[in-house]
Amino acid sequence: MIGSIEVRGLSRTFHTTVRRPGFTGALRSLVNPERAVKHAVSDITFDVSQGELLALLGPNGAGKSTTIKMLTGILTPTSGEARVAGVVPYRERERNARNIGAVFGQRTQLWWDLPVRESFAILRDIYEVPRAEHAARLREFDDILELSTFWDTRVRHLSLGQRVRCDLAAALLHDPMVVFLDEPTIGMDVVVKEQVREFLRHQVEERGRTVLLTTHDMTEVERLAERVVLINHGRLVLDGTLDEIRRRFGSTWQVRATLADPHTPVGPLPGIVLVRRDGPQVVFGPDGPAAPTVHTALKLVIERYEVTGVAVDEADLEDVMRAAYVHANAEAV
Repeated sequence: MIGSIEVRGLSRTFHTTVRRPGFTGALRSLVNPERAVKHAVSDITFDVSQGELLALLGPNGAGKSTTIKMLTGILTPTSGEARVAGVVPYRERERNARNIGAVFGQRTQLWWDLPVRESFAILRDIYEVPRAEHAARLREFDDILELSTFWDTRVRHLSLGQRVRCDLAAALLHDPMVVFLDEPTIGMDVVVKEQVREFLRHQVEERGRTVLLTTHDMTEVERLAERVVLINHGRLVLDGTLDEIRRRFGSTWQVRATLADPHTPVGPLPGIVLVRRDGPQVVFGPDGPAAPTVHTALKLVIERYEVTGVAVDEADLEDVMRAAYVHANAEAV
């Protein structure tokens, strides 16, 4: 399907030589090498629909970058199948390259010694983009990313935030429907991060692009993604919306209410338990796996009791994902 990503049983195994210590060990490794097997990605399956931004998350070494490299055609999988915009990326690399854009936070596709504008012109010619379309896209990108203030500067003299903004524009100049972003905002300041997020929201919501994002920034996930895929030790361990993940792992919320009448009897509500009471001040918390979301709990409390004030303490997404990682590690043992 145009603009979609389909992954079925994708795996990638690396074989490395184990180096023994010392000079004798080095000779033995040369004459009789011992081979080690590392399963970087193991039998993962997921889809990304057209116009969806999916966050691919996991701890360092989980297999996120390896997955993206297979989907961009850089690596060939050991087994399994993948299609990006209807193309098998590692079999039709040139065709796939025309369908996708990619930004790797620590690398650039711009020419180091050329002004940014000239790099854009080279990419225009490589992808055979008509000049009028090229100019129109640059104007659109400039409106959000403010590129024109530095696009006559050589790439080597750009700040990190400026370079990544230029890399984002470069990745989209040929109008790809699928975009891969591997930690694109790493090391950026908060102002530039918000510019990049606004740009990505525009590309997904207005242009209908499909985006696969890897990041360790949970604020970025919360503001951009509706769905998360979590991989750990190369295996897919979680696939769901942010609401589903919060419901499953973010049960550390509390609703604090001040009762209009301090003598009002207070008891448990469906899926909600009374944590403590101090006169008119009452605190409710989740009651096991059947607990509702904090927003539902707040609604139930307000409907049941006459209150003069309420406050909510909710686990942030970083806490929720930490709980999901711990759960994934426990299952892997």
